Amino acid sequence: MITIPPEQFEQLVGQALDSIPEALASQMRNVAVVVEDEAPYAGLLGLYEGIPLTGRGEWYSGVLPDRITIYKNEILKICHSYEDVVREVRTTVVHEVGHHFGIDDDRLHELGW
Repeated sequence: MITIPPEQFEQLVGQALDSIPEALASQMRNVAVVVEDEAPYAGLLGLYEGIPLTGRGEWYSGVLPDRITIYKNEILKICHSYEDVVREVRTTVVHEVGHHFGIDDDRLHELGW
């Protein structure tokens, strides 16, 4: 398994977020992105928890932020090089941000995320 210092991995997540077009990034609301070392089960690279933007209505206020978690060790387990890690982090971040926008897994996979 490739190893990357935690700070460097978090920078990759930040770079992936920065790569999201401004027109989309500016629409993200009430969402926190965090990195955790261990996933709750093997193979889980990222997880979106919350209420997608498409599911929010007038009733939506005073709720805790949605949460996107990126699982460092699961990503590192499937990567063979630093370049693989960069690609997988970006893919995982964009995939989970897609869920924030209400896009389901099937559609994200069709789009290559």
